Amino acid sequence: MFDERRPGSGDGFMRCSDGHVRWGIYGAAGVVFVVREDAGPRVMLQKRSKMAHEGGTWSCAGGALDQGEVPLEGALREASEEVGDIAGTPRLIGEVVFQPATDWAYTTVVVEVDERFGSSINFETDAVDWCTPAEVEALPLHAGFAAAWPQLKAIVTA
Repeated sequence: MFDERRPGSGDGFMRCSDGHVRWGIYGAAGVVFVVREDAGPRVMLQKRSKMAHEGGTWSCAGGALDQGEVPLEGALREASEEVGDIAGTPRLIGEVVFQPATDWAYTTVVVEVDERFGSSINFETDAVDWCTPAEVEALPLHAGFAAAWPQLKAIVTA
């Protein structure tokens, strides 16, 4: 399904080369924002609304890439749509790529920011919180995010 409101939108499901149906006809990306505080790093997570896939779980902001968009650009665009304007100048510090098919990938970028920001601004997000790495592990996580968390945590705590 093509979103006519945005030319080149990647919104839609596709059947990938491995036979699974996934969201994002050009792939998808998400962003873990990290803020460094005296007590240690904190990461922004969003609680997915009941209207979203795996609603009620916690994950990072993200979604479908648009045509020609690189993962960092798409992840930051999706985050601004879901949690609001990004504070300061985000700095890329790492990424984790999940590529289960030859024609589809989900890239999670890890971006450092200078201060906390964000709130629930659309139907996809019920809540936003800044968590310590230990707190992340105690939350009910989206399955894909849970699978990537060990690698993401290593980037966050490096």
